[in-house]
Amino acid sequence: MTSVANPAQTEPLHLRLPATSANLGPGFDALGLAMALYLTIDASVSEDFSIDATGRDADLCATLERNLILTTYMDVLANVSILAPCLHLQLHNEIPLGMGCGSSAAALLAGVLLANHFGNLNLTSQQILEEACRREGHPDNVAACFLGGMTVSAIREDNLFTATCGQDLNWNLLLALPSASLSTAKARALLPATYSREDAVANIQCTALLVAAFSQGRGDLLRAAMQDRIHQPYRLKACPLLPLLVPLAQTPSILGVSLSGAGPSILLIAENPDLPALEVAIRQAAHDPGLEIIRTKISTGVLQA
Repeated sequence: MTSVANPAQTEPLHLRLPATSANLGPGFDALGLAMALYLTIDASVSEDFSIDATGRDADLCATLERNLILTTYMDVLANVSILAPCLHLQLHNEIPLGMGCGSSAAALLAGVLLANHFGNLNLTSQQILEEACRREGHPDNVAACFLGGMTVSAIREDNLFTATCGQDLNWNLLLALPSASLSTAKARALLPATYSREDAVANIQCTALLVAAFSQGRGDLLRAAMQDRIHQPYRLKACPLLPLLVPLAQTPSILGVSLSGAGPSILLIAENPDLPALEVAIRQAAHDPGLEIIRTKISTGVLQA
């Protein structure tokens, strides 16, 4: 039997969810970094489902059909036999779609948060995070989006464990975005089924070093720590910017370079305040004077009001 949530008992909900960059080189399916690019949603009960969207990819974000936010919202409530109240969403998006910047994780998490609020589910923060992670299939983006900073996540015996550091680091983040997107499914299909012990050990060492770098604010460790043998070498053809920009990690102004998530975007971490000069260097290395580059910072996690 399906019950109906009482919308008269719920107030409008404001959400701000950050973009995320997963893996950071060696931390495959384990590390994620929250970035100050946001999906902002103001949701209220309405007679029908509707979305008004502004910002990046506004037309796609405003589409009701197969909308990941709304399908997640309705499915979470359907699973507990609650008929979802119709919502009007006022949405502003800054997160690139299909670029390895955590857009799907932000949408999934938004749907779970909307269901918790308008369905009066009273889920704990851990339950919200676990529900979104189950739907994403891996925890790195969702955990970083929810908790902020650089988040380490692991699933053991169906239990999710997370730890966060680096929220206050003042490092500059630059995202280099190619014109073509890449789905996570296609990017995962490029990976081998097995790895050598040498490659596995190298990634374990670099991942440990990377967590220490963020925990201690050791930018000098990032060049070594962001090296990877597990996924980046196998994604070079699908992410042609990577081999062009990785050598920039050897320049004094850039601390580290990696794919952003599964790509095709590239994340560069820098301390140098001369960001325009860095952008020129990135475009020159990419052989693309029109390459889109987004400047941002490390972000806190989800904001609800």
